[in-house]
Amino acid sequence: MLFDLPDDDVLYAALIARDPAYDGFAFVGVRSTGIFCRLTCPARKPKRENAVFYSSMVSAMEAGYRPCKRCRPLMQGGEKDPLVLKLLAALEEDPNRKWSEGDVQKMHVDPSTVRRAFKRQFGITFLDMARLRRVGKGVDALASGDPVIDAQLDASYESGSGFRAAISRQIGLNPSQAKKHQFLKADWLDTPIGSMLAIASCDALYLLEFVDRPALSNEIERLKQQTSSEIIFGRTVPIEQLERELAAYFAGTSRAFSTPLAEFGSLFTRKVWDALRAIPLGELRSYSALATDIGQASASRAVARANGANQISILIPCHRVIGADGSLTGYGGGLWRKRWLIEHERRMALSQ
Repeated sequence: MLFDLPDDDVLYAALIARDPAYDGFAFVGVRSTGIFCRLTCPARKPKRENAVFYSSMVSAMEAGYRPCKRCRPLMQGGEKDPLVLKLLAALEEDPNRKWSEGDVQKMHVDPSTVRRAFKRQFGITFLDMARLRRVGKGVDALASGDPVIDAQLDASYESGSGFRAAISRQIGLNPSQAKKHQFLKADWLDTPIGSMLAIASCDALYLLEFVDRPALSNEIERLKQQTSSEIIFGRTVPIEQLERELAAYFAGTSRAFSTPLAEFGSLFTRKVWDALRAIPLGELRSYSALATDIGQASASRAVARANGANQISILIPCHRVIGADGSLTGYGGGLWRKRWLIEHERRMALSQ
């Protein structure tokens, strides 16, 4: 190699400093999220034990990591060939598609030209890149009980050993073990006040938090333990529904959420969360008033703890709770977001 990577401690220091010296030469995979980034990525930095470093985008993708939507490592390195941009956009729109040269030809481009352009830019062909993006679908098939060979073919892996290695690197399990595990899916959702991470099963939403929330990594670990699940990147019906409902909420055209929720906690905690959802849009409550609402007027401190334990932001509107003196109190997503949400909902209520 013309460029040998330094040890991981040096790279982690460069990641924390957002050192541009390694831009394009080193990439970081984040175990807790399943994505890989440039070392200059503006996102919150992972803990040292969650950071894995790679010398190329290809090696990061072969390890099962998906490109970050914030720093867009596939787009780094200056101006891109318009043909490359066109294919990358198509792949982003339909990452689970089993791409073939025929599909490329239908886009009115020459497959050999695409092959050369991607090899020159990324060191990997477009079809190989598309296949790597489909590893998550193979995980789904395994988790559903499909035979390993069927999951391998579904993910477009010709090599059984290559498929097993990719699955093992992505989720820490071999394919036969993956069949015995439950999987939740996670994906990014962009909003006017920052990116959010949604985690859901096929039936319900388990978590919705802003990605820069300091406690997010702990919440994810706790969720994995509570559900005995592994978390992979992908989409489920509840996440699709949530994305539509959040878009309408932020646009001010809809005040209702019907995305099914999977809630945890004691009976008391769930009672508090139900009371939060019962606060009319545009109105606020103090902790003591909320305690009164649930018939336990002396439990304002316990109400505050239950409020803080909420891991489904906005849909369970803990931002509608303020101090008894009318001041804004702590909010995991940041007080500026709490103020924004309160003002947004006040305007929505006035427009009724």
